[in-house]
Amino acid sequence: MCGIVGMLSTTKKDVGVYIYDALTIIQHRGQDAAGITTASKGRFYMRKGNGMVRNVFRTKHITKLIGDMGIGHIRYPTAGSSSGAEAQPFYVNSPYGIAFAHNGNLTNTDALAKELFEQDLRHINTNSDSEILLNILASEIAKEQKHRINETDIFKAVKKLHQRVKGAYAAIGMIPGYGIFGFRDPHGIRPLIIGEKTTAKGTSYIVASESVALTALGYKITRDVGPGEAVVIDRKGNIHSKQCADSSELSPCIFEFVYFARPDSIIDKISVYKSRLRMGERLAEKIKSKWPDETIDVVMPVPDTSRTAALQLANELDLKYREGFIKNRYIARTFIMPGQKQRKKSVRQKLSAIELEFKGKNVLLVDDSIVRGTTSKEIVQMARLAGAKKVFFASAAPPVRYPNVYGIDMASKNEFVAHNKTTDEVCQTIGADKLIYQNLEDLIWSVQQGNPDISSFDCSCFDGKYLTKDIDTSYLENIENLRSDKAKQNNNITNENSELIYNEVD
Repeated sequence: MCGIVGMLSTTKKDVGVYIYDALTIIQHRGQDAAGITTASKGRFYMRKGNGMVRNVFRTKHITKLIGDMGIGHIRYPTAGSSSGAEAQPFYVNSPYGIAFAHNGNLTNTDALAKELFEQDLRHINTNSDSEILLNILASEIAKEQKHRINETDIFKAVKKLHQRVKGAYAAIGMIPGYGIFGFRDPHGIRPLIIGEKTTAKGTSYIVASESVALTALGYKITRDVGPGEAVVIDRKGNIHSKQCADSSELSPCIFEFVYFARPDSIIDKISVYKSRLRMGERLAEKIKSKWPDETIDVVMPVPDTSRTAALQLANELDLKYREGFIKNRYIARTFIMPGQKQRKKSVRQKLSAIELEFKGKNVLLVDDSIVRGTTSKEIVQMARLAGAKKVFFASAAPPVRYPNVYGIDMASKNEFVAHNKTTDEVCQTIGADKLIYQNLEDLIWSVQQGNPDISSFDCSCFDGKYLTKDIDTSYLENIENLRSDKAKQNNNITNENSELIYNEVD
């Protein structure tokens, strides 16, 4: 999971500082690396590196990111690499010069890498599938062999890209002297939205992963990029769009609404906040049905993502809602920590319990989901140490039992606490007195109510059904070998060594 932003201004204003602001707003989508590339008078200006946005950029860097258009990226690694060479945006010199950033994960990467080397005669310099996606696009654009590019050339190239590439991808790009563009995979698994802001001096345009990046900077939402669609914004401010996929159906990732997206975002016309309210409603109904005789004194969220669902759940059950855990906001999200040991350590650093709210009470803890179970187990223990009499646990999402192959760090099924376990067995593992999960049909309903025109969602981590139809046992075994916690630890050792070389070159 990553975050991407593209901007173009017809006012000739330098956009680098505004891209920086947009990236900080969607920092929750990735905290491993950040980068910005701008363009002015046919030249690229780039700064990228490991760490959060505020750590990668200083004033001296922003002032050098000149130009009336640019793109930015924040990285969340699904393969465990944290090398500076993997930071985006990427760029290629030929044809025209293209800067590029991508959110998602390709599922036929190995085949594409081989094609690029043997057929397209292009060299790949990293292990990133984003670089592969860029080179596929660049190769298809180059086949036109034209001195000047236009929107038709980009649409043709994206159409060919859709035919060659499988997986999830929302991407943005920039061609100096021409403009910016964005496109989305034929299933629309990863989000992408367009906005604009008009003043007396001209109009500025933005393309980003989440609407909150638009609204927080004063942009008006125009619309979402459709599945399989490409959008081009040229330097004059003309917007061109075209459906480039042979067939498409909007099936957004449902985990965006459960966990990743900010609650104040709107994705594919669905309010993330309201969908989480509905999750709380449905979960409350299930608790009424399954636990009619259980005495619960207080409902508490596991900060921060579950707050909305927990509040609505408490209202529906007519129970007290209390904030029993205080979060240290300077600790990264534990879900995206690179290894199990680091996640476990970070839970205690991230949260502290208010004993007054726990002592002698039957507490219902509500979390957005349970993936590895590390956080849940630690939190249950913290509640008991704070004096809770009983600790019940509720998940606003169903059990995670299958790998996610579309850009979320859920690759190794053996690391899922619910893998090959019943609800009672998971309950015992995390140490709760009782555990309840949301039903998948209720989760789908909660999100779908925001946009009834959407008939399907990517729920693969819950139901094991993969939209791209190209996922088999051997593929899952391969990504497990690449993206398990053990593999990440090995990658981190390798990257520490390679980083010394990268810094010397830089």
